[in-house]
Amino acid sequence: MNWIALKMLTGDRSKYLGLIFGVSFATVLMTQQISIFAGIMRRTASQILDVRDADIWVMDNKVRFIDEVPGLPSTDLDRVRGVPGVAWAVKFYKGQVRARLADGNFRNVILFGLDDATLVGGPQEMIAGNLADLRQADAVIIDKAGYEYMWPDEPYQLGRVFEMNDRRAVLVGVCNASAPFTTLPVLYTRYSQAAWFVPRERNLMSFVLVKPQEGLAAKEVCQNIQERTGLMALTKEQFFWKTIAYFLGSTGIPVNFGITIALGFIIGVAIAGQTFYLFTIENLKQFGALKAMGLSNIRIVGMILLQALVVGLIGYGIGVGLTAIFFESTSHITHLAGLHMFWQVMAGTGVAVLVIVVLASLLSIRRVLVLEPAVVFRV
Repeated sequence: MNWIALKMLTGDRSKYLGLIFGVSFATVLMTQQISIFAGIMRRTASQILDVRDADIWVMDNKVRFIDEVPGLPSTDLDRVRGVPGVAWAVKFYKGQVRARLADGNFRNVILFGLDDATLVGGPQEMIAGNLADLRQADAVIIDKAGYEYMWPDEPYQLGRVFEMNDRRAVLVGVCNASAPFTTLPVLYTRYSQAAWFVPRERNLMSFVLVKPQEGLAAKEVCQNIQERTGLMALTKEQFFWKTIAYFLGSTGIPVNFGITIALGFIIGVAIAGQTFYLFTIENLKQFGALKAMGLSNIRIVGMILLQALVVGLIGYGIGVGLTAIFFESTSHITHLAGLHMFWQVMAGTGVAVLVIVVLASLLSIRRVLVLEPAVVFRV
């Protein structure tokens, strides 16, 4: 019976291909949009993940996300260091400043100030230069995308000089860094140097980066810090999701992408459902003949579901393949860095496609269940 079901499915090539097209189109739309949405959300907190040396971020207790951080007094560093369970703690600056290039053009940049002694929070992968070069006078390191933005179509050239806050900055390295949400250049320098590059403020320190003592859970140390200092202490993962939650709840990004994803699902149900329904109606006589030969309703329902699953599997495979080709062909584009297809998206889309084909088959199953076997003898 399964063989007969497949022969019926592929007998009308136009409807068979129409079913596959509908499922494939829905799969591409959902997979691509969800992947881009997930990639953009990850960008909002990508700089948190880039700091791999520390497990805990300490900040003002009113902070909502990583880009909205008031300065902390320098005495808070000593207070955090005195909390039981803290192995070490260092100061960390993050902010935005304006850079003036040698040709007079201006660029807004994201500036990180690293602890002078340890350089904790610095880039992990260097393309040109070395992280230790930050200890030179006026030294800064820029990310790859930022270099291409500030000096487009030019080879990597260390020693470039530009200004921030009317202070001389010297480029000593180029690194790989996760793309930020705003796609601004990312610069790294020493904390003491950052104090000269940013407009003067009473409190410069944005965060205190903390490593818990060996054998202690990071969440336990966070609790100790909050109780002893009154500051907010979050693990890397907690701060990551707190930042993402802010953008999910305070921007229109989820709504816009949600509409597109919902349209993909609705279009898939509509195209596949209508085509599958017409396909079943045109084959009512064949189903009637099978019922006249004694085939039970359960077996016929199984045949229809088999047809739907075959269409869903082929359409899903084509759709995921096209999405993978899209991301692979655009992976070299700097502005699309970090956007790729996540396995969770593939799994979720697979479930959505299964729902689409099951709903499409349910639209036609009822006609078959109430079908009289005598229909095969009607003209």
